[in-house]
Amino acid sequence: MTRGGYDWAHRFPAIVEAVKALGPASMIIDGEAVMLDEQGRSDFNLLQSSLGAVGRRQGKEVSPAIMYAFDLLYLDGHDLRKAEYSTRRHLLEDVLAGHEDGAIKISEELEADPAVLLEHACVLGLEGIVGKNRDSSYRSGKTGDWIKLKCVQSDSFMVVGYEPSAGSRGGFSSLLLAGYKDDQLKYVGSVGTGFKERDSQQLRATMDKLLWKRKAPPVAYSGKRRVTWLQPTLIAEIEYRAWTTDGKLRHAAYKGLRELQDNADVYRIGDEDDEG
Repeated sequence: MTRGGYDWAHRFPAIVEAVKALGPASMIIDGEAVMLDEQGRSDFNLLQSSLGAVGRRQGKEVSPAIMYAFDLLYLDGHDLRKAEYSTRRHLLEDVLAGHEDGAIKISEELEADPAVLLEHACVLGLEGIVGKNRDSSYRSGKTGDWIKLKCVQSDSFMVVGYEPSAGSRGGFSSLLLAGYKDDQLKYVGSVGTGFKERDSQQLRATMDKLLWKRKAPPVAYSGKRRVTWLQPTLIAEIEYRAWTTDGKLRHAAYKGLRELQDNADVYRIGDEDDEG
């Protein structure tokens, strides 16, 4: 199930078959579907390509992705959310024992100095690390029991326009991005790097079907660029280093488009972002 409530079981047949192989037990496993590159690193672009993102434009409906499991919330009638993480982890290892060759892998855990571990993760080209309190229960939302440390920030933003350019691949030089401030979209800057030639051409063709028809743009904008505004439909995954003092993304790079049907992950702007 996606965060937006869509059932995507049919799009991950390898994971579904691996679940069936675990036996008759009923369980809820928390994990993440990933595609790995040649070095064994998770790759967002590979995953999106395997799903045929942007309306399945590549004609693919299923993905050969595998799943990395990192928690067990329910097992055979027992709600485990109040149990300590160390207990849930032990039960998860038992559930997956003997199935290491399937499409469900257990997310490895390491005990090390977090600063040293993060440094090594970044050198290896990984996205970052997650630290967990072994004594913590499973609670929804941001509680501080789990801490995500990223080598580079990466979040999803709504594409609200593009800057045309006859000399650029795909016919645009940058995308204009927005996040949610409460229930309204707010402009957070632009991205002009990270585009591959084929992706640029496909993206321009998609954007030209989503032109904004109203006089006022979809977001408040005081810039001087010549902008082609778009219906806020496309969701892009963006890497960036930090926020500027006026609430714009710093050193942004395009990674790819997310699925159109599930916009639950679009970045929500907090007070700390407004203040830079």
